[in-house]
Amino acid sequence: MKVKVCGMRDRANIEALVALRPAFIGFIFYEKSARYVGQLLDDETIKSIPKQINKVGVFVNASPDYILSVVKQYDLQYVQLHGSELPDFCRSIRQKGVNIIKAFLMDEHFNFAMLNNYKPYCDFFLFDTPGKKPGGNGVAFDWNILKKYDNEKPFFLSGGIGPDNIDEVLALSKSLPIYGVDINSKFESQPGYKNIDEVRAFIQKIRPETEE
Repeated sequence: MKVKVCGMRDRANIEALVALRPAFIGFIFYEKSARYVGQLLDDETIKSIPKQINKVGVFVNASPDYILSVVKQYDLQYVQLHGSELPDFCRSIRQKGVNIIKAFLMDEHFNFAMLNNYKPYCDFFLFDTPGKKPGGNGVAFDWNILKKYDNEKPFFLSGGIGPDNIDEVLALSKSLPIYGVDINSKFESQPGYKNIDEVRAFIQKIRPETEE
């Protein structure tokens, strides 16, 4: 199972995380987020991340022009769309050669059939917890909802994943096509700054030796 660490913005913290070799590192380009990259990072810090680690830009209802300009500026491999973007929007971005992760907020009323409209234009889905903010709320949704998932598209599990529920995640992965887990606020000492020791322990437990 892959590990995606999201909400990074401190240079030294990023360098320490890169040494752990997560599969994905996420950077938030949404101004209302407490983890908004803003002007804190220079281009080269992100560009210097090894190619084996996928760089993801997280956007919420941003314009295509802004998204594509950020992708070029930071040499991003993936765009995570975390707002109410429609399938045609995903298609327009993907046609520019950008890989797409589309996020959906999950509750008991979620209509899984609508995912079929997104499937042709997304590389992965990401299922997160509804809250006051588009993401980073630090709370897990009821993962039993995912038993209704009948799509072959692999997905990231997000929302409140931390050291205390690793075993539950691993158990869930035996019955669902969980491609990876997205971790963020449960590993922070402050917004945008991760506890590297806790992340290391998490990666060691959730990533089999065969993925090393």
